[in-house]
Amino acid sequence: MNSFTYHVPTKIHFGKNATDHLGDELKNYGKRVLLCYGGGSIKKSGLYDKVIAQIEKAGLEVFELSGIEPNPRVDSVREGAKLCKEHNIDVLLAVGGGSTLDCTKWIAAAAKVDHDAWDFFSEWAEVKDALPVLTILTLSATGSEMNCGGVISNLETKDKIGRLAKPLLPKVSFLDPTLTYSVSAYQTACGSADILSHILEVYFAPQEDLYMLDSFMEGLLKTVIKYTPIALNKPDDYEARANLMWASSWAINTFVTGGKQHEWSCHPMEHELSAIYDITHGLGLAILTPRFLRYCLNEKNVDKYVQFGVNVFDIDKSLPKMEIANKAIDELSDFLFNTLGLDDTFTKVGITTEHFKLMAEKACEGDTLHGFVDLTAEDIEKIFEMCI
Repeated sequence: MNSFTYHVPTKIHFGKNATDHLGDELKNYGKRVLLCYGGGSIKKSGLYDKVIAQIEKAGLEVFELSGIEPNPRVDSVREGAKLCKEHNIDVLLAVGGGSTLDCTKWIAAAAKVDHDAWDFFSEWAEVKDALPVLTILTLSATGSEMNCGGVISNLETKDKIGRLAKPLLPKVSFLDPTLTYSVSAYQTACGSADILSHILEVYFAPQEDLYMLDSFMEGLLKTVIKYTPIALNKPDDYEARANLMWASSWAINTFVTGGKQHEWSCHPMEHELSAIYDITHGLGLAILTPRFLRYCLNEKNVDKYVQFGVNVFDIDKSLPKMEIANKAIDELSDFLFNTLGLDDTFTKVGITTEHFKLMAEKACEGDTLHGFVDLTAEDIEKIFEMCI
């Protein structure tokens, strides 16, 4: 294993009424707040009124950016940065799911520079500073509440690009599982598929790492597999929602990564799907992941599949290794497509073979994707074809 440094100083308020701390925390970062949210569901749920009351009680001035899209657009980042500069915003508050949180992070960075927000992605412009960001999470999925990453789409260039930058790490995040009670069954399922993918991208790696971290990831995987069906059947089950919310945060706050250094595979592939077809991120990952695992399986890496199958799905360890490996993929597929009820092919969500070649080339940047198994554009195109 490799050595590593772990430092994620996001302060978390977790549990019922976690947002009661909002006003006091915001005051630590200034007096002028930009409230960022999506399509208005926070108003229907009453969360908006509660947030505004907390801000006003703290004596702070609030400005708003609404309408942040799923697969957030760079146009929203530009609009938010403009508001920050016009109103001398001190601190940003993101209320919503991962799309809102990701967009708000990049607004915080764009507010500190004179160049266009897309330069962070097209030119890899340095992120030297950012306005402080606080978050209130309403969907367990991306883990953006406890990491320094964010994914932004550009409809003009048909690109969807994710990037990490330390200044984007939220200062404080408020995680109240009751705020996810109203999340639809579909979004709950997609969110859980996203959590699983974050773990599996690290779990299936070419390098060995700490047994402790593998065991931790297996525990997270089993948590999602156990509690998502409960949340689907009883949306207001606090234990289920709390377990999914905390698993979401720990799946992708870099803790499980340890000393592993490799590229993710399914996420770059899925980003190309949603860049062109604008599908839900978790759904794209759900369709891709079992096919990716099946394509990559070989005699050299089969032991990892065996570990996965035996420790996560309790498959009989006395069976032949390849049988265990394929059963493990079958079990994962059954969970994603039967238990969660997600569509299992590209065809069902309107994706054709038309753009496969282009998407495959962009996913590996015209070279090779050095992940669990090295993938060329030709390999990625074959995985896409397995999903039809």
